[in-house]
Amino acid sequence: MAHVFGAKAGVAAIFALLVSSSSAFTAPASLLSMQTGGVTSQPIGHYEFCQANPSECQAGSRGRGAAKVTAYGWTVVREINASINHAITPMTDKDLYGKDEYWTYPGEAGDCEDFVLLKRRKLMEKGFAASDLLITVVRKPDGEGHAVLTLATTEGDFVLDNLNDEVRPWTATPYRYLKRQANFHAGRWVSIENGDAMMVSSVGK
Repeated sequence: MAHVFGAKAGVAAIFALLVSSSSAFTAPASLLSMQTGGVTSQPIGHYEFCQANPSECQAGSRGRGAAKVTAYGWTVVREINASINHAITPMTDKDLYGKDEYWTYPGEAGDCEDFVLLKRRKLMEKGFAASDLLITVVRKPDGEGHAVLTLATTEGDFVLDNLNDEVRPWTATPYRYLKRQANFHAGRWVSIENGDAMMVSSVGK
């Protein structure tokens, strides 16, 4: 039993370096976080990914809300975002697999969804909660669809993007936000009600 307790204590210590949870934290201001609506359609690529990986698309508990990310935690987030951006060669599913949509963990190459899946897994391995790491579908200014990873924190929602090494607040990106994974179930998706609320001001920056 001492070994088990020691292992649990070690995991807790690592988690404490990344985030600190407290019921005293209040929800971030509305403009700092995406306002989600009801359950909406799941992207076909994610549906097929869930069929192949059911353990990664299960219901979960949101708990008391997003945790406050520590300075060390932000360092880990930025390092994972940049390192994966440089390690994977961007390539379309059509070129890789002969399909329009195929979500999977990338090898040496992958498209935007594959970058997101790998970043999510790496951050979960570091101790971040699945309910705070949400695959998000957006539309770029040119109208093309794109996927990013949203990190929900007490400071607001931040975006990890394979097109940018900088981890930015979602309001500092040029995208229109359409939908994302539900924080209560990794296999469900919800709409984003204020998805274009900051788009006009962001595009000019």
